[in-house]
Amino acid sequence: MTNPTYDNVHNHFKLNGFHLNKEDLCRVAYSFIKEGDDWEKPVGDFLLDWFDGKTYIEMKTSGSTGTPKTIRVDKQAMVNSALATGDFFGLHSGNRALQCLPVKYVAGKMMLIRSIILGLDLDYVAPTSHPMENLDDTNYDFVAMVPMQAQNSLKELKNVKKLIVGGARISKSLEKELMKLPTEVYETYGMTETITHIAAKKVGEKEFTVLPHVTISYDDRNCLVIHAPQIIAEETVITNDLVELVNENQFLFLGRIDNIINSGGVKIMPEQVEKKLDGKIYRRFFIASKDDTELGEKVVLVVEGESFDIDKAIFEGLDKYERPKEIVFVSKFKETENGKILRKESFK
Repeated sequence: MTNPTYDNVHNHFKLNGFHLNKEDLCRVAYSFIKEGDDWEKPVGDFLLDWFDGKTYIEMKTSGSTGTPKTIRVDKQAMVNSALATGDFFGLHSGNRALQCLPVKYVAGKMMLIRSIILGLDLDYVAPTSHPMENLDDTNYDFVAMVPMQAQNSLKELKNVKKLIVGGARISKSLEKELMKLPTEVYETYGMTETITHIAAKKVGEKEFTVLPHVTISYDDRNCLVIHAPQIIAEETVITNDLVELVNENQFLFLGRIDNIINSGGVKIMPEQVEKKLDGKIYRRFFIASKDDTELGEKVVLVVEGESFDIDKAIFEGLDKYERPKEIVFVSKFKETENGKILRKESFK
């Protein structure tokens, strides 16, 4: 059986309870653009772009790891990605899904495409920080959220069979809460360039497992290299993410090479220090650096909100060079729409 193309709309697909075909979706798109709420207009724009007859769609990267840029993505690759997600998570036509991510970004676009291609029964709600608060105990087979939405939906998530969380790192405290739920919860790994996630891991697990038809390696910098000709494209995707390969299908994410701090000749990965401090500081924080005459760069702890006394005992589990030489308080972190902290813009 041949795979569906980007022109296909599965005959079991529903949007907010209504069976819709390609023509219906285009009519809905025009309605969203003309009369919809602010969050519905991007949905209309995307649907019209999807069915415009072109083989590609243009998307903006989030800007969390550099200047946002527009890239051209092959529509059939997005269909293949949707099929791979369906295989990995065991999704079937008729499964009920919730779309609560902004369609401005790739994760929101892909929830729509998965539903259209796999034949999901999709409920669409505004992409708020409390997306499930008015859903009256509706049960869902599959939902995608960012960590902030998951944090604010802990009471309602008992009604979700499978939840994927992406866009930003899951904190240790949130992970503990998610592990108490009857829900199968997965943290995902991916980016716009890989057409959303190419790997996932259950909360509590350390290793990410790649989706079907994805192979991985690393380059001479120990950064992840992704090859997925049947999903993304023939070209490999070379990331700036430092990883440790567990086997041909699994990897540990260590941190971004761009963030490495060289302090007194010792290379420090902020993400690894943050993991050690997770759960010890009850505010959002991250590890950054400042130029230092003696060390070259010194480690700085950046904390969101008003200043307060931090007990230095929390640093006892850190190596000598990992310990912050300075603590800086920033009133409000800058972040992407999906909740990922923009480190450089938040602390300059």
